[in-house]
Amino acid sequence: MTSSRPGMTRIEAGDSQVPKRRRALEIALALGLVLLISVGAVVASAVSRDTNASAASPASLGPADELKLGYFGNITHAPALVGVNQGYIEKNLGDTKLSTQVFNAGPAAIEALNAGAIDATYIGPNPAINSFVKSKGESVSIIAGAASGGAQLVVKPGIKSAADLKGKTLASPQLGGTQDVALRAWLAKQGYKTTPDGGGDVAINPTENAQTLKLFQDGKLDGAWVPEPWASRLVLQAGAKVLVDEKDLWDGSQTGKPGEFPTTILIVNKKFAAEHPQTVEGLLKGHAESVQWLNDTPAAEKASKVNAALKKDSGKALQQNVIDRSLQNITFTVDPLAGTYKKLLQDGVDAGTTKQADLNGIFDLRALNTVTKTKTSAAGLGQD
Repeated sequence: MTSSRPGMTRIEAGDSQVPKRRRALEIALALGLVLLISVGAVVASAVSRDTNASAASPASLGPADELKLGYFGNITHAPALVGVNQGYIEKNLGDTKLSTQVFNAGPAAIEALNAGAIDATYIGPNPAINSFVKSKGESVSIIAGAASGGAQLVVKPGIKSAADLKGKTLASPQLGGTQDVALRAWLAKQGYKTTPDGGGDVAINPTENAQTLKLFQDGKLDGAWVPEPWASRLVLQAGAKVLVDEKDLWDGSQTGKPGEFPTTILIVNKKFAAEHPQTVEGLLKGHAESVQWLNDTPAAEKASKVNAALKKDSGKALQQNVIDRSLQNITFTVDPLAGTYKKLLQDGVDAGTTKQADLNGIFDLRALNTVTKTKTSAAGLGQD
């Protein structure tokens, strides 16, 4: 018994080592399997992400689900009024949903564009320039023109010349807007000082257009630099007279034709344009068709359709003499008249609403030229 105990002990010890080695081997194999599964999962996840990214990439370059478009209820924005209300833009967008927002003036539209509330907008050139300058060229691209002309300084009949404006109160649609800049720059050339807060030799009160008409009728304003139809409404409905027609300030050295200057252009958020070039091209096709319709349609029918669009947007049509006078003052064109932009920038600098800057890159007219099969020039300030 005593002699067998050591043998039994040796046998038990040997038997106990075998399961231990087996368990260690099993554990090592299990750990290896877990590691292999983990690595496989990581690889599969990476492949899945790459696959998903590849699948998402073409979609990000395809048509947008929705185009949010801004414009104003002005006759100078007739290409938008016609394009939206007669379906030219929606038709050319295909499956992309069109939604619209109506603004009173450019700075508000730019704010909405930069905030992502809209993707593109019809607007005056100076707010577009200001946004481009402030963002160092990252915010917007000008992709087409829409209208030339149709902006005037109208005043009380007793005001005969610029010399009579000292101490008077004038209105513009919004501080930093195209008409506001034109007014301030023109006053500076007449020797008057103005300030953004309404001080200076001539007080400028940025005022919504409809309110400007009422204030002028009530005798609380001496005049206003406004786009159509508001210039015509002030003249025909409130007894104002034209002191300055802005077309007379453009001698043609910038465009080759006296009186040409951009009142309305079409701009797009640069990021949206990069992601959805097909949608931008569809917008431009509809825009070009709208401009063509405006230029080819007899005056009476054109006035009727534009007035109907205004009524749909604002709830009220214009008097016939107002819309007739307004349309006579405007030329509709897809050319943004790029040669005028250095002067427009300088006007903004003189007005104190922007700073001197390089405008190279503000235009991208490639899609416009593809759509229209023309060669509209960017005047060295971008791509055409």
